[in-house]
Amino acid sequence: MSSSNKCLPYTTKDVHYDNAKFRHRSFFKVFYQTFFTSNVKRTSLSCSTGKILALLLIFGIAYLMLTHTSPANSVTDRLGKGVKNSKDNLVSYGGSRLGKLLRKPPRLPPRLSPDQKGFNNSSSHESDKLNAGSKWIARQQSVKDAFVHAWSGYTKYAKGYDELMPVSQHGVDGLGGLGATIVDALDTAMIMGVDEVVSEAGSWIEKHLLDSITKKGQVNLFETTIRVLGGLLSAYHLSGGEQGMKLTHRGPKPTFYLETAKNLADRLLSAFTSSPTPIPFSDVILHDSTAHPASGGLSSTSEVSTLQLEFNYLSAISGDPKYSVEAMKVLEHIKTLPKVEGLVPIYISPQTGEFSGENIRLGSRGDSYYEYLIKVWLQQGTARDNNLTYLYDMYTEAMKGVRHRLVQKSIPNGLVFVGELPYGSEGAFSPKMDHLVCFLSGTLALGATKGITKEKAMKDNLLNFEDLENLKLAEDLAKTCFEMYAVTSTGLAPEIAYFHTKDFSEGGLDGGNKSSEYVKDIIIKPADRHNLLRPETVESLFVLYRITEDPKYREWGWQIFEAFEKYTKVDTGGYSSLDDVTTIPPHRRDKMETFFLGETLKYLYLLFADSSLIPLDKFVFNTEAHPFPIKGTKNDS
Repeated sequence: MSSSNKCLPYTTKDVHYDNAKFRHRSFFKVFYQTFFTSNVKRTSLSCSTGKILALLLIFGIAYLMLTHTSPANSVTDRLGKGVKNSKDNLVSYGGSRLGKLLRKPPRLPPRLSPDQKGFNNSSSHESDKLNAGSKWIARQQSVKDAFVHAWSGYTKYAKGYDELMPVSQHGVDGLGGLGATIVDALDTAMIMGVDEVVSEAGSWIEKHLLDSITKKGQVNLFETTIRVLGGLLSAYHLSGGEQGMKLTHRGPKPTFYLETAKNLADRLLSAFTSSPTPIPFSDVILHDSTAHPASGGLSSTSEVSTLQLEFNYLSAISGDPKYSVEAMKVLEHIKTLPKVEGLVPIYISPQTGEFSGENIRLGSRGDSYYEYLIKVWLQQGTARDNNLTYLYDMYTEAMKGVRHRLVQKSIPNGLVFVGELPYGSEGAFSPKMDHLVCFLSGTLALGATKGITKEKAMKDNLLNFEDLENLKLAEDLAKTCFEMYAVTSTGLAPEIAYFHTKDFSEGGLDGGNKSSEYVKDIIIKPADRHNLLRPETVESLFVLYRITEDPKYREWGWQIFEAFEKYTKVDTGGYSSLDDVTTIPPHRRDKMETFFLGETLKYLYLLFADSSLIPLDKFVFNTEAHPFPIKGTKNDS
């Protein structure tokens, strides 16, 4: 036996036998061995008085034992009944007290060895895991049911239109009239396995989308690329294109999605080729393939730099490099422009190719520039280190700039938030944070581990100090984004929040949930209290859960989903954005954005799903949550 076993109060032999060392002995055996084999016998019985006392003691104890009835047995004694033991032998609970006295007491159950204890604990752990798995499968189904409810409202009242107005029950074309909800929602239905929606959406695309593309007028380059082109390309892969996952056998063949995507992209290319600089115009006329700048002449920095994932993937699967060449010229050009610690203004001119203004923020018009720096680099897979390292370098520098210039903590409770520099690096800091900024948490985590779990990255020594700092900021920001929900009366976040700092404070503008620990940290102005069913927070919760494996992110996501169900669900079909998340009941804004089906519900479903479904080391999501395969990875169905 090893030295480690010497300290055990038993041996393996004891366990295999019946734990004899811990078996009870009868009272008489104990008394006999103690009295007649010890010094008591030699001293007490050496005189007649001692003998008399010993006899009296024996008879006294015997009398007490015979006349005593234990409370535990008194009821069964009176009933005189019996029960069967495991061998079907009748065991009497009545009878004489002498019988009870002479009955052999039961043995203690065998004491388990440490190995056996570990086995039992492991079994209990496995049971807990099964129960937890069942809980998340049920919650996943709830999200799937919500998707079907949203889709049913859209098809009932707005089929073929871009978006549903669920309260007034009609459709509206706010994105060019390409049936954006249908294309945006298609891959969500594929991932969820909602075959009837895949079939219905695929059928509409096959019959109507190509015709719409050739006849429609003005569309926004960015919105059409991320929602419609992105949706078609993702559907191509998930339906089996390029030996893809083939999550569904419904709808058109993958090649139809690809051909439609090429037709659309050919028209969108005019935004690049019409511009005098590598910066594309913002608007395209589809039916004649022309393009022009937006009113005022400027493009949003985020919009021109959030086209590359889509155009790169289209070049990869079509074999035509023209799409990637034009899109990548934008990032190559921005690389040469002056920046403030990697941070850039939110406007850029297609006429001059220069940034315009000084406003720096990671909210609207700035956000996805930073997202695509790391994602376009990740998309290249094993080839990413060849000639695209500049993207990773730009991302790394920008995140340092974020930590140095934009990150502060609120008072009194220290929520970490990302503010703005509306007047540039030399101007005053603003403690304003759009809900859109909540994308950053997931992006930071993805950039740190490149999609693998934190545990694996740590084990393989893949994280440097910079990565660990970014992971910490990612988790801190996720906490803040969740509290933007929890601090309101409805449990839903406003479009914009301000944070109480030593330099900024406004009273009477809290979220309405007085029980929140952070009710004094977060300020919500009347004009910012609306909720558009946005995905950014649940997107980051999904990424952080996959990377850290911390179940709190799932729990936070479930709380957010329950709030959506409670306050935004429209009984007749669909979900509605809200005017004011700080009041109950909140007034409904009567709009269901396409991204509620394309992003919000997709990310919630994946948050509750097994991590093998669309794994982050094999897929990269575009900014509209359409997954594209990372180059060089094998994606099994």
